[in-house]
Amino acid sequence: MSYNSVQQLRTDFPALRETEQRKPFIFFDGPGGTQMAQQAIDGMLTYITEGMANLHGAFGTSVKTDALLEDGRKAVADLLNCSPREVAFGQNMTSLAFSIARSLGSFISAQDEIVVTELDHRANVDPWVTLARDKGATVKYIPVNPSTYSLELEHLPEIFTEKTKLVAVGLSSNVTGTVTNIAKIISRAKEVNALVVIDAVHAVPHLPIDFKQLGCDVLLCSAYKFFGPHIGISAIASSLFEKLPVYKLAPAPQEIPDKLETGTQNHEAIAGLIGAISFIEQLGEGTTRRERLTSGMERIAAHEQELTNRVEQFLMSITEVKLYRAPADTPKTPTFAFTLENTNAREVTQWFAENYNMCIADGHFYASTMAEKLGVNPMGGWIRIGLAPYNTLEEVELFERGLQEFISTKLRK
Repeated sequence: MSYNSVQQLRTDFPALRETEQRKPFIFFDGPGGTQMAQQAIDGMLTYITEGMANLHGAFGTSVKTDALLEDGRKAVADLLNCSPREVAFGQNMTSLAFSIARSLGSFISAQDEIVVTELDHRANVDPWVTLARDKGATVKYIPVNPSTYSLELEHLPEIFTEKTKLVAVGLSSNVTGTVTNIAKIISRAKEVNALVVIDAVHAVPHLPIDFKQLGCDVLLCSAYKFFGPHIGISAIASSLFEKLPVYKLAPAPQEIPDKLETGTQNHEAIAGLIGAISFIEQLGEGTTRRERLTSGMERIAAHEQELTNRVEQFLMSITEVKLYRAPADTPKTPTFAFTLENTNAREVTQWFAENYNMCIADGHFYASTMAEKLGVNPMGGWIRIGLAPYNTLEEVELFERGLQEFISTKLRK
């Protein structure tokens, strides 16, 4: 990283600072939302304190807000490698997905098929299942392999047919970390002229993203997963976006990307988003912002991989742990889902919170189809530990010590 050390990087995250009044948390809940970088906080505070306004006015604060939205689109465009006019903001990824699904209703009929997966977060399943139900279309699922925790892509020729009109798939699982072979799915989808929607919410914090190279039609993500505030982001290929009918107010703009942004946007969150992207940019090198962002993401991935190797080897060495992790030859994010024999997941995470001030999540994480298929719900779902660039080897070692202590005191009495 361009920072001299992880410790230096951590100074950009106020939530990590120890004070006399507060012992710092150890944040292993990145998949549920990262901590906010100082650059994002500063962007929000600056916008709020220097004067807020709505759009399209002649006065200075309104002109500044107009420019803010354009700057936000340009920053996202450099992060995802798309055009600024293909970027639209919304309340969150889920709301954007439902809005886009409603807009796509005119393209779907009762004779059509929509394909989703058993691996994904429901935010990239239910909007399209709801669309199919409303239009009388058929829903098909790409199955998840219960042994490899990856999608069974060998079935694509039978699942994708001439009736397939839309395919929705996650780039990376928010539970197992599995990075799906998106290129294979998109290639098959385009053979049958189907639209492709990618949920990249869990992928963007860990992987360089290239919207143009992917060749999908819609990509969705959320800034609070990569060091920013709660705001949803969509990248929609202009060829689709321009003909996409949307539910909107009659006087509102007809042009892209504004036509999807119903009502007044969360301007301070967009200011924070720009700051979060600036944080990533500062980690990288290059002559353009796109180059620096790609380099920054590669450095994040390299740091996280070092910790990933340690966590993976540790969890695999514990006999009481069942680790839900794809094989070594499958790309994965630094996200680990596991269960402990004869133990409810909440008991484990609550113990870590009380004894180690450690933020570890439990549940099905809205990947409820996979949770049901793998039979983890009776145990309270999975225990999930997710790494971020501000996590350290010392924190990982503390997690290891804590889990060994829990097992020795609770399971090996």
